[in-house]
Amino acid sequence: MRNDKPSSPSEHLDSLTKRYPTLFPVRRNIEAAFNLLHASYRAGGKLLLCGNGGSACDAEHITGELMKSFLLKRPLTKDDQSMLSAFGEDGADLAATLQGALPAIPLTGMTGLSSAFANDADPALTFAQQAWALTKPNDVILCISTSGDARNCRLAAIAAKVRGAAVIGLTGAGGGKLTPLCDALIAVPETSTAYVQELHLPVYHALCAMLEATFFSQSEVEA
Repeated sequence: MRNDKPSSPSEHLDSLTKRYPTLFPVRRNIEAAFNLLHASYRAGGKLLLCGNGGSACDAEHITGELMKSFLLKRPLTKDDQSMLSAFGEDGADLAATLQGALPAIPLTGMTGLSSAFANDADPALTFAQQAWALTKPNDVILCISTSGDARNCRLAAIAAKVRGAAVIGLTGAGGGKLTPLCDALIAVPETSTAYVQELHLPVYHALCAMLEATFFSQSEVEA
């Protein structure tokens, strides 16, 4: 039986632009964002994410796709399974159940820290404070803003950039004030908030699928 399901990063990108032709103009931008994420994870980095409202939900959504199985099964490597199994029955349960993960931290969480910093310092800097504390070289921060003008996202991008991270922007048309801070900018060709968000979802699903295909193919798991 013929299998038409995408199985490589390029096939996932082809599938995305075929299903959403309006995204073809930002295909290279999506590929650039993937390349930054690929390099980061290869170097042992992690992804930080921030956004407001629906974009905050998108940040959590992306985290969920990266930190557990998305389209592929992600069994642990044989070496990892062996090390866990050395801890008896509990270790064997972990070896059989845990899944491969790509580390991602949504800055939209940590309610205690965020509310304390907002109350004691400046609400606009809560993402930036977390980015400053958590970012290391080789990390990436993904700033999601439909307008590209969210100040708290821009400030987080600056903090992360100074710490050595690459910046990816996911915005609407034009990219807004976030544009000059971005190492890769995916500015989908819509301006209405709802329509921008409708295009953000297939874009980040494609990025997650591309990363999963890269890091959790059978050959990678068996390595």
